[in-house]
Amino acid sequence: MFMGEYNHTIDPKGRVIIPAKFRENLGSQFVITKGLDGCLYGYPYDTWEEVGKNFQESMKANKEARKFSRFFFASASSCDIDKQGRILIPANLRDYAGLKKDVVLAGNLTHIEIWDKDKWDADNTFEDMDDVADKLAEIGLTL
Repeated sequence: MFMGEYNHTIDPKGRVIIPAKFRENLGSQFVITKGLDGCLYGYPYDTWEEVGKNFQESMKANKEARKFSRFFFASASSCDIDKQGRILIPANLRDYAGLKKDVVLAGNLTHIEIWDKDKWDADNTFEDMDDVADKLAEIGLTL
């Protein structure tokens, strides 16, 4: 399980350090792709394969599933963690997420998220969590 929030910077070549706690679960090679809300998602290979299997059947009969699959899987890239614990984020993914210099790497259960720090701060104020928790309880998600 991925959890925690870490602040790092991207170097001019597009490399960012992956926190040691995340490297333990990601392994030396993992998949990075476009995520929702304007961030990037990073998945260990075994989890990525499960996500792909879940999409295979739904794509055949569902136009939205095919569209999302193109967004999600076509942008995916394999990342190798170097000896300094860094990955190179491809330019197209950096552009999608608006990654400039300061980034936030956040654990989100089955995957990590990589955010531009300014976007993270703007989108994740968490001031409305009581309302969000009430809405989640309505669909059966409780703590």
